[in-house]
Amino acid sequence: MAVLVLSGVLVLAVGGCVCVLWAARGGPRWVRAVATVTLAAGELVRRSRSSGRSSGGNQDGSDD
Repeated sequence: MAVLVLSGVLVLAVGGCVCVLWAARGGPRWVRAVATVTLAAGELVRRSRSSGRSSGGNQDGSDD
């Protein structure tokens, strides 16, 4: 079951990357929409990882 879920996520990620490249070359409207969603999802993941990293550094309040 986990293999199927991971395979689905991989297919979606690769498909999103293909749409981003195709949209950069002037693809149809639906490709540009998928590319926008893919880039927005990537930005959300990047922000969530960077905010978790910055808040996890010095939580006890001591100065280093």
